[in-house]
Amino acid sequence: VEGSWLVLWPLVFDAGGDLPVLAAGGIGFGRQVAAAMAMGASGWAPDVFNCNAPDTGNAEVLLHYGSTQQRQQWLRPLLDGEIRSAFCMTEPEVASSDATNMAATAVVDGEEIVLNGRKWWSTGIGHPNCAFVIFMGLTDPEAHPYQRHSMVLVPVDTPGVRVERMLTTFGYLDEPFGHGEVTFTDVRLPLDAVIAGPGRGFEIAQGRLGPGRIHHCMRAIGLAERALELACRRSLSRTAFGKPLANLGGNRERIANARVAIDQARLLVLHTAWLLDTKGLAGARSEVSQIKAVVPRMTQEVLDMAMQLHGGAGLSDDFPLARAFAGIRSLRFADGPDEVHLGVIARQELRKYGTDR
Repeated sequence: VEGSWLVLWPLVFDAGGDLPVLAAGGIGFGRQVAAAMAMGASGWAPDVFNCNAPDTGNAEVLLHYGSTQQRQQWLRPLLDGEIRSAFCMTEPEVASSDATNMAATAVVDGEEIVLNGRKWWSTGIGHPNCAFVIFMGLTDPEAHPYQRHSMVLVPVDTPGVRVERMLTTFGYLDEPFGHGEVTFTDVRLPLDAVIAGPGRGFEIAQGRLGPGRIHHCMRAIGLAERALELACRRSLSRTAFGKPLANLGGNRERIANARVAIDQARLLVLHTAWLLDTKGLAGARSEVSQIKAVVPRMTQEVLDMAMQLHGGAGLSDDFPLARAFAGIRSLRFADGPDEVHLGVIARQELRKYGTDR
């Protein structure tokens, strides 16, 4: 079978061979863990294997919720690596950790959907091959809070779509993908650009962000392993005060604690992957939030330790540590900040004892 994406994503061809579909009992999250962890050790490996964010999440949206026409137009070339995509959800003027605050609109007007609003941290919008974005906006403010929003497929060359600027993360542009601030001004699209129909934006978001969170954590484990490797090599190759760095200032304990923390986090990710494969997102809601809170924080601490052992070099681009630190720190915001995930975990735990809130 052609295409390395098939090895890494839980996809197979259907009987007709036209469209990829999720394989029942196929590769699954458990087997994806090892591949994603290996790719996480390098900033560019996910792109090489066509498994980078946000394309993985957008592909899953199209697989689960897209129409046949939407899959043919966008999913097939996305899987073939011919195009890239972006995801436009976060907004600069509201507290986006609560998605019900969303101010951008996606209003039905006859046979069209009209988009207006400003989004930022739209990852992927800077890639030269970015062909479309998934836009989330408010459609019916009078509906149930979780049925007010819609997701829309928007070609980037649609009139009214404008990339206002590219944002830096601790000074990095995260090229070639980048994070942009994008405005949508009276953007008109046919109604069939809406994914799964108006009002299903929250449902789709939950279906997308759950798997997206575990993908992030898989890659972060690989990054932590790479940071620990660099820390160990540095501590054995440099001498200060007549001793290797490994034998100074409690560094052996720091290395040991990093090893323990990585292995603990890996087992939690594997457990969560097993739950997703056997019980689905509904049966792994707490665990998905657990890894999203634990793994980026653990990786940040391991990176900080590795940077300390590298001294001034750890702050430079001579080593991958500074750039990795910037990325992993931002991951503690992406797909929900730590506080939101800890709230989900507490709610799930308290629910066992007779309360929903």
